[in-house]
Amino acid sequence: MDDETAEIELLEQNLRKTRQISQRMTSILSSFDTRLIKVEKSILPLYNASQMLGRRGKNIESAVQKIDEIKSNQEGIAAEEALILRGPQPGRIDEYKDVVERVNAGLVFGSLERETRDTARLVETGAKKLTQMYTKLVAEASSGTPINGTEFQLTSFPPAQMSALGPLVEFLRTLPLPATHPSHPAAAAIQASLKEAQKGYADMRGAWAKKCLELYGRRVVERSETLDGVKAGREFGVWVDNLLVVAEEEYNLLVELAPLATAGEMETTFAALISPLIDLFTSTLGSISALIKKSINKHTFLALSSHANLSLCQGKWDDFMCRRAGRTENELKDGLHSIRASCLRSFPELIADIRLAANGKGGELSTGLHDITISTIKYLERIPEVQSAATSALYTLGDGNWRMGDGVQIGKAPVKGDSDENAVLEHFMFDVVNAVIGTLQTLSRTGKRPSFGSIFLINNISYLRTRLLVKPQADILPLLSKPTQDIINSNFRTAKAAYFDSNLSPLMQTLQEEKDKGKAAIKEKFTRFFDVLEEVSERHKLARVLQDDREGREQMADEVVKMVVPSLQRFQQKYGGKDFSRNPQKYIKMSSDEVENHIRGFYAESDGKVVPVAERVENNRLIQAGWSR
Repeated sequence: MDDETAEIELLEQNLRKTRQISQRMTSILSSFDTRLIKVEKSILPLYNASQMLGRRGKNIESAVQKIDEIKSNQEGIAAEEALILRGPQPGRIDEYKDVVERVNAGLVFGSLERETRDTARLVETGAKKLTQMYTKLVAEASSGTPINGTEFQLTSFPPAQMSALGPLVEFLRTLPLPATHPSHPAAAAIQASLKEAQKGYADMRGAWAKKCLELYGRRVVERSETLDGVKAGREFGVWVDNLLVVAEEEYNLLVELAPLATAGEMETTFAALISPLIDLFTSTLGSISALIKKSINKHTFLALSSHANLSLCQGKWDDFMCRRAGRTENELKDGLHSIRASCLRSFPELIADIRLAANGKGGELSTGLHDITISTIKYLERIPEVQSAATSALYTLGDGNWRMGDGVQIGKAPVKGDSDENAVLEHFMFDVVNAVIGTLQTLSRTGKRPSFGSIFLINNISYLRTRLLVKPQADILPLLSKPTQDIINSNFRTAKAAYFDSNLSPLMQTLQEEKDKGKAAIKEKFTRFFDVLEEVSERHKLARVLQDDREGREQMADEVVKMVVPSLQRFQQKYGGKDFSRNPQKYIKMSSDEVENHIRGFYAESDGKVVPVAERVENNRLIQAGWSR
């Protein structure tokens, strides 16, 4: 018990000590808290001030960083502006395009800290500088001296300029335009610059294309005055085809190099580009047409050949010079109408000129080939070369309307179904042949000596027949209808009969038997026969028969020999054997063989010597004198 009590007292003592210590600690802590409160009250203003200073420091630091950033941006903007204003430099085109593209992107998306108006003006300046470079490159490619050889060669676009223009045009096509960026402040100005550059492209390339072709155009006109008509017309057609080749090449270039590639802009630009080419074609065609109209008879085949060859170009002309340029005018079609009008006029004039030759106003008439015969043959032989054009023109004129003065109304349209085009051409050929034969017959009757007239007629009709039927030098026989061939052969036989009648009938008449069979009559017949034979011989020395037809002469000689020599032999056998004269050689001057050789001498080959001009003139004078005696 005592122990427990002692422990309890000990615990109570410890508890009292603990309570005292707690009271002391509480007193100390209270005092410390009071002091802390006093310290906090003293430090709080300083803390608040330091917080404010910290925030101000951070703001100052951020401001300094922003200032540095703005300063850096301003330096970059100034560099971009300087680069754009200076323009693209050689070897730095891509850098220039990147700057313009970056400035434009900043304007579109508002990422640049500059005035919108200034930025738009900068983009516009960059676009103008690039279009100026575009124009410069096009000008370099469209200058110099084109290839001017004897044959036309297409002058290609310089590769250096082409390689430089490709990327540039590709970039120009990405610039903002009102159609694609309606709210872009520089779109309208950029479009105006591109339009101006594209117009300059059309002007420069059009002038260059004309420069490449005009020398050849002048050459075509100059050669048309002296060159064969068919060939000259063919050259004209080749020149027009070359012009269309140039137009096609320029169109393909325009598709690649036009900054504004919309359909409307392409049509307008291409129309401006080909305008010089159309002017060149119109002036060249006008010169050719004027030459044809000045002398339609001389240049008939120039007109026909030109019409035929230009007609082949109509399809390409419609495509490139009209449809792709958005034009309704068709200068080639108008030119074809003009040339066709000349062609239509030429046919009646040809017939009229052939008939007019019958008046004999072409100078002194000889027994040789007449100019109208030679010119008509040349005309007919050229028809196959321009058959399509001649056939079409004749069909347009109307079947028979070329026969002026025969009661036919010129200009009357052909009745469909009456005849096809080939039949119309055959009818025209018949009328030409018939007209020239009629003229030759009239001319052969102009003199008072039928013998010379018959030689003239047989020479010309035979030449006509040989060149058209027997030995044609052109593929003309298919164009000559059976009536045409019949009229030539019939008139050849008639001309030959007239030749025999006027030149050999008097000779044959001397050998005819008469009632008076006395010696004097026989002597007179022999004398008369050899006198007439000598006259015929002299006549054939002056007037050669079928001079350019060896086979014809040989055939003619055989026929004459068969006609004369057997009759002479019979007469000699019947009367020459009698004692009609003591000196028969006085009257029978040649044997039948000698007479045959003499007759064949009429048609012998000429010696080939060149006859002096004075002698030829004298021979013509003698023939003319004998013809009209």
